[in-house]
Amino acid sequence: MALIFENKMKVRDYECDSQGVVNNAIYLHYFEATRHELMEKCGLRLRDLTEANIIPVVRNANISYKNSLRGSEEFICNVKIERKGLRYYFHQQIVRVPDNTLCATAVIEVVCLIDGKVAKPDMFDKAFAEYINWEK
Repeated sequence: MALIFENKMKVRDYECDSQGVVNNAIYLHYFEATRHELMEKCGLRLRDLTEANIIPVVRNANISYKNSLRGSEEFICNVKIERKGLRYYFHQQIVRVPDNTLCATAVIEVVCLIDGKVAKPDMFDKAFAEYINWEK
């Protein structure tokens, strides 16, 4: 069974709209921040990758909003990874703390460009080994 990575965060007031709820676009930032935290935990720094001309690229993002987050609320953003061919699918959730309310889900599809071409991401497979669910 693959591991699930969790990242605890807190809503900043400037991320909220005039009704006091988190703006819909901000959820994409939360999902991305969590993927970047996972990358760093696994020894991958985006700056190092881009300097080596290895670029993970979001190909598709599908977000479903369930319940609103509000200013100063804490939440957990989690991620589990599925690999199909050359694509990674990051299945993510945002769950409000302490009531465990599901606020949003997402599936973020990522491909890896090496020297400008979609390529087999061996280094990502090694780094994410504990977190990947492989296509069956």
